[in-house]
Amino acid sequence: MALQQIVEETVTGLGYDLVEIERSAGGLLRITIDWPWQGPASEETFVTVEDCEKVNRQLQFSLEVDGVDYKRLEVSSPGIDRPLRHEKDFERFVGELIDITLKAPMGDSAAGLVSANRKKFRGTLERDAANTGWQIVWSDAPEVKPGQRISKKRVPAPLQALGFTLDELREARLAPVVDFKGRKPKVQA
Repeated sequence: MALQQIVEETVTGLGYDLVEIERSAGGLLRITIDWPWQGPASEETFVTVEDCEKVNRQLQFSLEVDGVDYKRLEVSSPGIDRPLRHEKDFERFVGELIDITLKAPMGDSAAGLVSANRKKFRGTLERDAANTGWQIVWSDAPEVKPGQRISKKRVPAPLQALGFTLDELREARLAPVVDFKGRKPKVQA
């Protein structure tokens, strides 16, 4: 049986989603798990150390039975910069700040204020107007520092949007935003 299949069957059998499998030098096998998404109305649950420990024990057994060669096994949660790979990941994180990297520069299709050879973007993930694809919306305005005064005469930078398909992406991740004042509840539209 292939490594991907063994790990996926074990992880999903325990009730988790497989986010990523990574093999590194020195025999390290790194598995990233998350709780399955239950839909927009559900409350967000987080992977704990106990969850990782449970999956680790079961994976050690499964990998040993199938004779998979590895030196060290790590099971972890996706963290604050979670990779987005599948359509369901994008559906789950609509409205969140994400970082994307395109496979190819935008080229001549870049109209207006965006450089034609730009490949990296950070903005809010949204469904496109036709509700068939995805878009990222951002503003190139400089970030306001805490305590900084802003002139009322200052004209805000315009919002920009870039539509994309999953095939055009090299990588997509949640943008790692740390707020030390505590979690804010998601605003339901």
